[in-house]
Amino acid sequence: MNNNFINELSLPVVAAPLFLISCPELVIECCKNGIVGTFPALNQRTSEGFEQWVIDIKEALRKFENETGKKAAPFGVNLIVHPTNIRVKADLDICVKHKVPIVITSLGAIADLVNVVHSYGGIVYHDIIKRRHAEKAAEAGVDGLILVAAGAGGHAGTLHPIPLINEVKKIFKKRILLSGCISNGNDVASALQMGADLAYMGTRFINTKESAASEDYKKMIMESSAEDIVYTAAVSGVHANFIRASLESVGITEDRWKDTKKIDFGKELNPAEAEAKAWKTIWSAGQGVNIIDNIPSVSEIVKELKAEFLKSIKRQKQLLEKYQ
Repeated sequence: MNNNFINELSLPVVAAPLFLISCPELVIECCKNGIVGTFPALNQRTSEGFEQWVIDIKEALRKFENETGKKAAPFGVNLIVHPTNIRVKADLDICVKHKVPIVITSLGAIADLVNVVHSYGGIVYHDIIKRRHAEKAAEAGVDGLILVAAGAGGHAGTLHPIPLINEVKKIFKKRILLSGCISNGNDVASALQMGADLAYMGTRFINTKESAASEDYKKMIMESSAEDIVYTAAVSGVHANFIRASLESVGITEDRWKDTKKIDFGKELNPAEAEAKAWKTIWSAGQGVNIIDNIPSVSEIVKELKAEFLKSIKRQKQLLEKYQ
């Protein structure tokens, strides 16, 4: 797949792969509405289940295109490339078998994996939080970098997006995706203004009718502000952003936020299962929660995002006319 697919999107947006939240219904609706839908392979407990999801998504999008004559946006799969993920090889083989258009790698940029995806025409995006990670990913030959800036949900970095983009652009000349507090169409326009090619949105898609998040999770997001987002490694041993109320509900109070020792969920669980149990109990979100106050459908979100995006771009045009 050519990296220029972004020219065919209705908006320059990728709905990020949300652990335990992104499901086929969410991915399919994103793609039908012209933005990239993605999901983590580990959202299915087995590789067999993961393959079935890929098949279901491909069939749904093929049916949509045949019935409407419209082209759906491509979908993507997130692979955790880390020794603790014993499914990497099996899940990668499934991506190859079904020619998954976009593979998003996390916790490891490996040239051999990139070459395998390139062999069938797929593209690879890799998420990073600092320049050193970007340099390693560039060496591995990835097609794009996802810059996870401060305030993003999940495993976020600590750098403001402007210096992060400026640093990465010094050493990487391919696609740039920006993640962190992007919740409306104005934010999408701002991401492009800062030098990104695509906006990478996660938290906004938790609160959709199609997501697998519980109603209590969605309600907590609507009741939270940016100040309610806590950056801590106490949950999984890796720093990530979580909602304060969900941390406190399991006894992780402020005096434990600085801990880097992950919660012990029992020795009977493998690392992947322990991580899933942690994230199912404690809810992640980015600082962009401060403007989320509803639970619309994906279609409604994309429509609203586009109206806001176009309004923002028009304001930029007015500034151009004023200052050129």
